[in-house]
Parts: sequence; structure tokens; C-alpha cells
Amino acid sequence: MTDKPQGGKPGDDSAAEEAVIKAAEEAAAGGSEAGADELAAAKREATERTADLQRLQAEYQNYRKRVERDRLTVREIAVSNILESLIPVLDDIGRAREHGEVTGGFKSVAESLETVVAKLGLQQFGKEGEPFDPTMHEALMHSYSSDVTEDTCVQILQPGYRIGERIIRPAMVAVAEPQPGTQTASGPDAEAKSADADKADGGSDS
Repeated sequence: MTDKPQGGKPGDDSAAEEAVIKAAEEAAAGGSEAGADELAAAKREATERTADLQRLQAEYQNYRKRVERDRLTVREIAVSNILESLIPVLDDIGRAREHGEVTGGFKSVAESLETVVAKLGLQQFGKEGEPFDPTMHEALMHSYSSDVTEDTCVQILQPGYRIGERIIRPAMVAVAEPQPGTQTASGPDAEAKSADADKADGGSDS
């Protein structure tokens, strides 16, 4: 007796192939979704790391600026202290110059010192004839004068010094105020008063 070949029907093989293909497609689709999720997570992490890096860079820049400001402040304080300690020496040079004693080698040294302190930012101020400013001048003497129309520095007893806008020492000055009763007004009212005075003088002569 001849044995019949074992196996399923031809239709069964086609169904099995379709099932395998479908399973492969589902697996591929599932893999794509997982890959997309991983990519999105990687992008989020990269964004967070970039933000952290930018924040660190900003903090470092701020730190550098603070260090630079502190360094400049310390330098300014040190220079200011040195210049302030040299002011009495400059006063001695000024007095010697007034008496004609700044000559020869001493003159060269004095001028060099004055040049150096000026380069470091020390400025001398105070001139005769300038208006009196209580924020810059200290009045040691007071008088009245008919030659001034406002409080005026008529003598500089000791020059003032400043570094930038900061006053190290005010100028010591003699101040003159306008003479009481001095006519300083101008304009139509003053002219009218002058005309009235002229008429009065004319009337008294007649």
C-alpha cells in the first residue's frame, strides 16, 4: 500500500506566511514608536543640558565682572590713599614755589612728582575770582566788597584736591560778599529807579 504524503492544504501555507508578515509589520511599527519616544527624550535632555550650559556661562560672566569691579575698586582705594598721603608734600612744594625756593634739582624733582600724581588722577582746584561753592571750598576768612556781585573766592589760602568727582580736600579760601546796599539789579526796574534818582538830583539843583 502506498503511503499518502503528509501536510496541510496549500491554503494553509499562505495563511501562515501572511501571519508572519503581519507580525513583522507590527513589530516594526512598535519599534518605530519606541524609536520616536527615545528621540524625543534625547531632544528634551539636550535642551535641558544646553540651558544648564547657558546658565553656567552667564554665572561665570557675572563672576568675572564682579571680580574685575572689585579689582578696580581695590586699586582706586590704594591709589587714593597714596595720593592723599602726598598732599602735604605738594603743599610744601607750593609754599616753596611762592617763596622762589623751587630751583635747581629740587625744581626738577617737584615737577616730576606733580606730573606723576596728575597722571594718577589727582587734580588741584581753587582759583581766585571763582564763585564760592560750599561743596568745594571752605571759607576761612570773610569780608565785604563792592567789586563782587556774589560770594566770591578772593584768595586761595590752600588749594583743594580731588580724584575724579570725589573731593579729597576742599580748597581753603577767603570769601568776599557783595557790599550791603550795593545796587546789583538790572533791567527795567533798575533803569526806572535810576531815572527817578536823576530827576530827584535835577530837582534839587534847580
